[in-house]
Amino acid sequence: MRAVDPRLLRHARAAQGFLVFAIGLGIAGAALILAQAALLAHALAAAVRGGGTDALQGTLLALLAVVAARAAAAWGGEVVALRAAATVKSQLRRALADRVMRLGPAWLAGQQTGEIAALATRGLDGLDVYFARYLPQLVLAVVVPVAVLARVAAADWISALVIAITLPLIPAFAVLVGWHTKASTRRQWRLLARLAGHFLDVVEGLPTLKVFGRAKAQEKVIRQVTDAYRGATMATLRVAFLSALVLELAAAVATALVAVEVGLRLLYGHMDYETALLVLLLTPEAYLPLRAVGAQFHASMEGAAAADRVLEILDTQPPGPSEAAPGGPGPRGTGVDLRSDEIRLNTVTVAYPGGRQPALDQLSLVIRPGERIVVTGPSGAGKSTMLALLLRFVQPTAGTIAVGDTDLTELELRAWRAQIAWVPQRPHLFAGSVARNIALGQPGASRTAIQRAADLAGAAEFIEAWPAGYDTVLGEQALQLSSGQRQKIALARAFLRDAPLLLLDEPAAHLDPVSAHQIAGSIAALPGDRTVVLVTHGPSWTDGAGRVVCLHGGKLQTPAGSAGAVARSAAAVPR
Repeated sequence: MRAVDPRLLRHARAAQGFLVFAIGLGIAGAALILAQAALLAHALAAAVRGGGTDALQGTLLALLAVVAARAAAAWGGEVVALRAAATVKSQLRRALADRVMRLGPAWLAGQQTGEIAALATRGLDGLDVYFARYLPQLVLAVVVPVAVLARVAAADWISALVIAITLPLIPAFAVLVGWHTKASTRRQWRLLARLAGHFLDVVEGLPTLKVFGRAKAQEKVIRQVTDAYRGATMATLRVAFLSALVLELAAAVATALVAVEVGLRLLYGHMDYETALLVLLLTPEAYLPLRAVGAQFHASMEGAAAADRVLEILDTQPPGPSEAAPGGPGPRGTGVDLRSDEIRLNTVTVAYPGGRQPALDQLSLVIRPGERIVVTGPSGAGKSTMLALLLRFVQPTAGTIAVGDTDLTELELRAWRAQIAWVPQRPHLFAGSVARNIALGQPGASRTAIQRAADLAGAAEFIEAWPAGYDTVLGEQALQLSSGQRQKIALARAFLRDAPLLLLDEPAAHLDPVSAHQIAGSIAALPGDRTVVLVTHGPSWTDGAGRVVCLHGGKLQTPAGSAGAVARSAAAVPR
């Protein structure tokens, strides 16, 4: 863990003004420290010499003003730095959410979703200490010792020499302790991420665990992970406390050396009283910022470790170029229309890391506008990978995908997906009204259009039977609905979206035969300019389909099927 991560500072550009102002206040505070020491030394020396109250009144008022200004500068600097931290956290959270969405489900499937949630919440909240205390203190750790050393050197070069020799001891000890703290904090964060991910999995799978009588076993696992996290946290705190002890001891010994040599010289008349007071007042101020930056470094380590993981995710490249290469043309956002342009998969191969064989092996396929294509095959045949290719969730390991005369990777990702409607095997419904869930891909849709889409998907009957109808609020993941009801709402969402390419992954997996027959008829009734690619395990959708593509082991088994449309496949679905 570096003292200052330049990647984090790059993301802090939005808060650059706040940070500059906070640093300016810190430098002003350093000047006020010198003024406070000088005024206090003068006041004490004057009092010892027997100066009257009138002579001291101006000095004491000035000292009071300097103390108040120093407190105001410290308070203002922390407030401004906290504002900077809030700005950076907001920017990082937006960037993290955007990058996770661009990386897509294929990447997210290999991650711990609980860790991502912990990063975006508690993890980034730890940056408050980093920006509000650590970074400003880091600047003060450079400015204040130099300023104090210069002022002490002007008053007494011998004391300045002692301070200059002993000052490096504190950062040296801080670095030695920091090496150990780095590993301890990283372990603490890994355990927290593991705990968050495991706890989320347990909560989501609690009904299954209860049915199989495994809830108690998971309680034991959570207790073990929690105990490990508690142990790591206490170990990190022990290191932080020991670090503070070492730094305090080093500063105390160094200050004592200065005090001894100043006392001896004062005793023998080699230094005047006011100069001795000034040196003794300024010496602790030279070491204080270095001690404080060490303590704040440990306090900010958790936030910095979380930010390091966030920046690692932000540096992960999404599938396919989404930005212009230096000196080259940028991605195209227009000029491709799936209502008229065909999609060509040219000897496409997709191999996942660690896989024994490619998920798709030299697949060549042409998808023409308005076609109804049914993709069949056993589990693991590559059907979902083919849809992931079209959605650009994964990139071909070899081969190309062309849309019209344009390579798919040259198209801007957002513009490409705007032409696609997709229903996955396990669609996600969000907390909100039914109408808002259906209109997710078409936010400005009218209530009439929403009702028409629900009717096509066979969802209107049960939605309209609810007291609040389309205004019924669904809970998180709509767990109060059956799998079939969730599937129908997801299909209504896809039907409403006026996208020329409709991708359906097992659309009838959770439906009864009557509902499946109704969905088949609805697909057949779609306008002729909408292309449909439907993935299924069973043969019920293939009988009489426009074209049947059979995949086995990632290879094309049956490139062409019978003539006709999915309209005739509706009759083949068992009732």
